[in-house]
Amino acid sequence: MTTVYVREQGAVVRKRGEKLVITKEDREVDSIPLVNLDQVALVGNVQLTTPAAALLLGQDVDVVFFSQYFKYRGRLVGIGSKNAALRVAQLRTMTDERRALAIARQVVIGKLTNQRLIMQRQAAQRGAGPAGGALRQAVEGIAGMRTAAEKAESLDSLRGYEGKAGAYYFGAVKALLDPRWGFQGRAYYPPPDPINAALSLGYALLLKDVTAAVQLVGMDPYLGFFHVIEYGRPSLALDVMEEFRPLLVDTVVLAMAHDGALTPGDFVQTGDAKRPVQMAEAGMRRLIEGYERRLETTLRHPLSGDQVTYRRTLELQVRQMAAIVEGRSERYVPIEMR
Repeated sequence: MTTVYVREQGAVVRKRGEKLVITKEDREVDSIPLVNLDQVALVGNVQLTTPAAALLLGQDVDVVFFSQYFKYRGRLVGIGSKNAALRVAQLRTMTDERRALAIARQVVIGKLTNQRLIMQRQAAQRGAGPAGGALRQAVEGIAGMRTAAEKAESLDSLRGYEGKAGAYYFGAVKALLDPRWGFQGRAYYPPPDPINAALSLGYALLLKDVTAAVQLVGMDPYLGFFHVIEYGRPSLALDVMEEFRPLLVDTVVLAMAHDGALTPGDFVQTGDAKRPVQMAEAGMRRLIEGYERRLETTLRHPLSGDQVTYRRTLELQVRQMAAIVEGRSERYVPIEMR
């Protein structure tokens, strides 16, 4: 799958024959053939002409809109799914706490399994180093929360176990990082330090791809099973994201911070309370490229046994949920790191 990010502020995406042309102030910046193009992400003040939009809709190219700082705004959608019965079944499942809990429990177990394995691998690599104690505590703590999640009798208790596991996990992440990063734990709205800013960008990229998979399958991204339903919250998309956050974002950010592909120098302290940390252009480009490469790596899917990319796996996991709400399957099987 080819994804093109258009981030030149003031640019215009136009149609020329069967390709897209990006211009700025009447100057051509780039041209993009539609062959093998699957997604266009427009970031900030980027215009899309009506002929270009019609061309992309006609070719089933996903068009995603972000703010300049990668807040997900939405996407260009055609007539959408005609499978109303699937969305009705999704709503019924969401309002049946027993069925919703069965799905949510497996989602959380998948996430915690992946978090624990990441910490186990870090502990094996670092041995008895300065971070060793925090890593061992995280491995044990997350294991305990995973066991508790398996027995959770309500969504609220399950959310509590997931939150406690996150505290262990990000406590170990803090121990792994050089103090120069200023990371004290997971925080957002707004991210107060470079690592949190990088994680938030990665999660925004993941949200766009999960939402695309949800809409492709025909489910409603706002009707989830684990995340609380609130106005404007894409709860199902956030549900699907959970098992993939460690696999597709955390591993990329930690690896880049460890090997120097990202440094504190790639971020600017703005002094603005609404946006205290801003990622520089070069760092942002490298992180996007790292995320896209990770999406294209392959794994063996636990149900089919086929080798598939992580990008394809996002869709397959949503299709699993669709099969459950329609009564064609009974148990959700998360993607777990091997």
